[in-house]
Amino acid sequence: MAIDESLTFKPINIALLTISDTRSEKDDTSGDILADRIEKAGHNLVDREILRDEKSLLVARLHGLIDDQNVDCVITTGGTGLTGRDITPEALERVKSKDIPGFGELFRMLSYENIGTSTIQSRACAVLSRGTYIFALPGSNGAVKDGWDGILATQLDSRHKPCNFVELMPRLREK
Repeated sequence: MAIDESLTFKPINIALLTISDTRSEKDDTSGDILADRIEKAGHNLVDREILRDEKSLLVARLHGLIDDQNVDCVITTGGTGLTGRDITPEALERVKSKDIPGFGELFRMLSYENIGTSTIQSRACAVLSRGTYIFALPGSNGAVKDGWDGILATQLDSRHKPCNFVELMPRLREK
């Protein structure tokens, strides 16, 4: 479980969506953290937006990003809790081709180390949709750090061994 420095890093194109009724560009700190980490890792941040917690808006935006050949991966932050306005997992259900269940399981395991049993309130999840990865993280600063630092930084690095999400990308649309 390491980065093989003898291999060439392959940057991917990532879109970042913050799902929130209350955040703006000025106070989207979790989005700022992710944008910074994406760029420092060497990936291309090709889109960044803030969307209200409205399922139909999110579904429509996800379809647009999935159909955009310039987007390999979408990362969302926010909308994964238990309240009535938290709709991100339900929106992902409407666009998915396949679930990636291990993502949510691993996220909650890592999160447990920092926030204990409160992690049970997280519905962090991931799906594959028509060849595009979509990862849904909670909206807190700690959660996006856990998700990026503990999972996505290595799984989105083409040099990570024994395997990574990037090496699967050419085969994601196979039938």
